[in-house]
Formats: sequence, C-alpha cells, structure tokens
Amino acid sequence: MPKTALAYNRSHREHFSTGHVERPKRLDAVMTRLEKNPVWHRLRRIEAEPAEIDDLILVHSEDHIRQVREAAAAGERLDSDTYTTPQSFHIALDAVGCVLAVTDAVTSGRAGTGFAVVRPPGHHATPTHSMGFCLFSNAAIAARWAQRYAGIERVLIVDFDVHHGNGTQDAFFEDSSVMFMSTHQSPFYPGTGLVNERGHGPGYGTTFNVPLPSGTGDDAILHVYREILRPHALSFDPELIVLSAGFDAHWMDLLGGMRLSTTGYAAIVREVKSWARACCDGRIVSVLEGGYHEEALADCAAAAVTVLHDDEADILDLFGRPPGADLDVSSYLLEVAAHFEPPLSPTIQPRESERPTGGTE
Repeated sequence: MPKTALAYNRSHREHFSTGHVERPKRLDAVMTRLEKNPVWHRLRRIEAEPAEIDDLILVHSEDHIRQVREAAAAGERLDSDTYTTPQSFHIALDAVGCVLAVTDAVTSGRAGTGFAVVRPPGHHATPTHSMGFCLFSNAAIAARWAQRYAGIERVLIVDFDVHHGNGTQDAFFEDSSVMFMSTHQSPFYPGTGLVNERGHGPGYGTTFNVPLPSGTGDDAILHVYREILRPHALSFDPELIVLSAGFDAHWMDLLGGMRLSTTGYAAIVREVKSWARACCDGRIVSVLEGGYHEEALADCAAAAVTVLHDDEADILDLFGRPPGADLDVSSYLLEVAAHFEPPLSPTIQPRESERPTGGTE
C-alpha cells in the first residue's frame, strides 16, 4: 500500500495572538492525536524546508508578499481578523514549504497521498490580500507548484471548510486548468461562494459552489459529493486533487453552524479518494484549513489521515452524531443540481464498486 506523506510546521507556535481562536493549540491537538493513532508508524513523515519567495509568486503579487512581510515585522494586523507576529512571515513560509514537500512526495510517486498539518491556514488569502486568519493561499500555491514543477496539467481543488475558500477561487476564477469545488455554510463569512459563481472567461464552468444552510448534516453533504459534484470531477479528469481540509463544519465547532460528524468527514474524504483512484492514480494532497474546537479538529484530522492511508480502516468518532434532526435540504439540493449543466464529455466512468448505494435524502 503506498504510504501517506505527512509534514508539520513545528515553528507554528510563534504565530499567536492572545484570545484568538486560530491558535497553536489547534495543531498541537492534531499532532498529539496523530501520534497516538495506529496509522502513525505507517506514515512517510517529511521534514520540509521553508518555501521560497518564488513559490509565493506562483499565486501572490509582489505587493502582497511585501505587505505581509512588513506587517509581520511590525507585529501588525492585516485586517480585523488576521494578526501577525514578528515571526509570522517566516512561519507562513514554513507552512507553504510543508505543503510543497507533501505535493512533491505525491507527484513524484514517493507517496500515494499526503497531508500537510500547517498553520496559519490559507484559503481566504487572495492573490493580492490576506484575510480571514490566512496569510498565503497554501492550497492554491500547491496547485500552481504542481503545474510548474511536477508536469501536472489539470488540478482539482476540493474545499470542505465551513467557510467559502474565496482566495482559492479568486486565484483560478479565469483558469480552465484548475477546477475548484466548495461546500460551505451560507450565509456566512466571507459572503462569497454563491451557486452562480461559475468562473469567468476561459475559466467559466470550472468553479462549483454548493452553499448550504446552517443545520445541514452528514447525509445531505454526502449527497452533494456523491451525486452532484462527482460527475463533474470525473469529467474534468484531474491529474492531482488538492483537498482544502477545514474541519469547522463539525457540529462541535465554535464558529460554524453545520452538523457534520467525524464519521461524515471521513466519508467525504473516502468519496474524494474514490475520484482520485478513478482519475489520477489516487494522488491527493490535503492541506489543513479551519477547525476551532480542538478535540473535534484532532478527531477529524486523524480520521482524514487514516482514510487517506487506508480507506477501509475503522474510524474512531469520539463525538458521534449531533443531537436532534438535521435540516431537510433535499428540495434545495435538487435546485442546486439543476443549476450545474451536465458534464459535456465525461471521460471517466465510476467503477461498479464505487457507485453510491441508496439515497441520502
């Protein structure tokens, strides 16, 4: 079985603001849980070098990079949500370096899949601005790096954070070589990710947003991935999948209002892994994004790493399903599905063993 690569930016603890939810305890909780997980000794653990400025320029403007460097040197905030410390610029380079080391391991065949346990997160950082706790767009840089240096032409980015990945979307909104798919709570920060945001110019039709109301649970979101998004992902036929893995849609999370469970998150990763097997020899690079209930974050991240390594492994869900009933969004999802035109020329057909069984609504 091909190993799953894992990299971790140890320097992250120096990026810290008292009272802020995006704090070092998040990654410490994830790593503590992973080190106790049976899969730990089967991972290919990577010590990464910091990214170079040229890596950031694959996505970000020179003005943006200079702004982050100068703000960090002064320990200033980049916006009301996004803080820096004097070490933050270099910590962000360490985080991007971990993401690129995992990307290199996966695209070179030294690992089958990978997970970068990093902070600060990235998917709100646009090519020109930092926002929403994010300094640089980690997942977007991974996609561009794979295209520039690993011979990859088509990349699919899947984002299941509770917040829409506006920065990632902006980076590729006019680019037909990168498909972006996002499921997220709406209305919610940052206010983007409407279903009619489909791309622009040559990139039209390669952006898929499924905004979901607060109260959406496992069954509905699995329906989205299995029935609505899968045909478009397979039609695109990516050579690499990058997963923006935010776990703040978990029902215990401090910021969101969704009702996903650890088991539900594992099922999403398992579904996306089936796309990767069908299209790109199983290649998935996962990048940690949000998740602000530390124990739930650790639970979900450990489940995701376990599924990436072995999708038949048992998943330990410490919290179970949320109390009460999920919101019924079945009629709404029919409207969403109708909004996305059928794929023009599906090039990959799902195997019989991967076809979903039973309804989810």
